[in-house]
Amino acid sequence: MTGFSAAWLALREPADHRARNAAVRDAAIAHLAGKSAPRLVDLGCGSGSNLRALAPHLPSGQIWRLVDADPLLLQAAREALTLWADRTEPAEGGALALWREGKRIEVHFEEADLARDLDAVLDRPADLVTAAAFFDLVAPAWLGLFCEGLIKRRLPLFTVLTYDGVERWTPPHQADAAMLTAFHAHQTSDKGFGAAAGPGAFALMAQAFKDRGWRVVAGESPWRLDAATEAPLIAALAEGAAGAVMETGLVPPVDVASWLEARRIARTCEIGHMDIFAAS
Repeated sequence: MTGFSAAWLALREPADHRARNAAVRDAAIAHLAGKSAPRLVDLGCGSGSNLRALAPHLPSGQIWRLVDADPLLLQAAREALTLWADRTEPAEGGALALWREGKRIEVHFEEADLARDLDAVLDRPADLVTAAAFFDLVAPAWLGLFCEGLIKRRLPLFTVLTYDGVERWTPPHQADAAMLTAFHAHQTSDKGFGAAAGPGAFALMAQAFKDRGWRVVAGESPWRLDAATEAPLIAALAEGAAGAVMETGLVPPVDVASWLEARRIARTCEIGHMDIFAAS
């Protein structure tokens, strides 16, 4: 998996949390109703943002397994969760027990390469598999195996912030269309799992579950960013997109530079995502 820095994940976390689709989230929470100690496995956990968003909506006693291939991000997750918690203490097997607003949350940290070790990760007990901003980075073939793995094990999925390819920046720029086409070409390059599904990931997942008769609840979760409050994130997005486009060679460098200069100070930016909950 292509690495992401803890600093970038921290910068985007407020926008991520605000964008989540409440109806899809509530469907996932309802599925766990009645479980006094729900077990969740978070794939590609990064610095633990998904836990921080979802845990407040779940009962005390929840047990999380955070899985990532990057040991530095797992350490960043431990540190960020320690700061987020009201108090913490060590738990068995290197886990972290934390309390937040009166709820006890047990967190286990697992280093695993999901491109290679998916079955081993899914074979462990869980009541819900979850992920955030992850599945657009994996290959369609891997995604098919993943969905089949969940279906075989009857493991429900709740995933958020899968990039859907929609972008709207203001004011308009003459290079917007060319830049977006090139960015999508980069999105479908190899991120560690083979050529990635990119903006097509959501449709592939939804169809895979529907074809097997699973219930699917889906909804939009776009970032809607305004320079008045989120100028640093807008600038970082512009820089990241321009860098990705330069790697493709599909847009003349002078056009990329012009676009980047304008987009660093864009007034608004909308980046489209989709959330999905699927269960048998």
